[in-house]
Amino acid sequence: MFAFSLRIFELLCRGKNLEPLTKRQREILNYLNEFMEQNGYAPSLEEIGRRFGLSSLATVHKHLTNLQEKGFIRRTWNRSRSVELLTTRAGTRTLELPLLGHLTEGLPIDVVIPSETVSVPESLTRKPDSYVLRVRGDSMLDQQLQAGDLLIVEDRKTPSNGETVIVILGESKAYLMSFNQDRNRAWFQQKTNTDTRITRNSPNLRVQGIIVGVIRILLKPVLS
Repeated sequence: MFAFSLRIFELLCRGKNLEPLTKRQREILNYLNEFMEQNGYAPSLEEIGRRFGLSSLATVHKHLTNLQEKGFIRRTWNRSRSVELLTTRAGTRTLELPLLGHLTEGLPIDVVIPSETVSVPESLTRKPDSYVLRVRGDSMLDQQLQAGDLLIVEDRKTPSNGETVIVILGESKAYLMSFNQDRNRAWFQQKTNTDTRITRNSPNLRVQGIIVGVIRILLKPVLS
């Protein structure tokens, strides 16, 4: 259980199963779904290639293989039009959110040019201005966050009671804090230092965003 009671969406997998989709994989999956609803059977490799301007059937095959490894489709080898959608996965509506940077507690957020997106379940956020930060290093292990975890952040500056917030202090240093309020007070507090409280109106504090979920991918260790 995450220390600040976040809604955690853990993608538990073996090998590469259940990894988030890339933008192109999501587009192909949507096309498969639409085609099969209209025709009652799956498109051929050639039809998929024409739809997305892919001249190489090997590239189409690779995309389908990735979708199968991630648990979205099932295929029968050596048969034409053999794709079967796995509805428990394919039926999940998602948003493509930009991966905007890396977060290490106590350091400035390492911003990256948005060249990568992460496919996030709509159940975690429906805010179009949300984004993703990747946890870097082991600075938040005591908060049950590990390197590689993806934090889904809503671009909101006014948190509600009990929410987990990315707070920027001093020289752009980022921290995870819980926001708390009662009738007379409102403050931010670190889970790992419960004696430290920072008032909401502190001049050295600004809210970067609200964390609404975490995606964790657990990979099977490679056996030598």
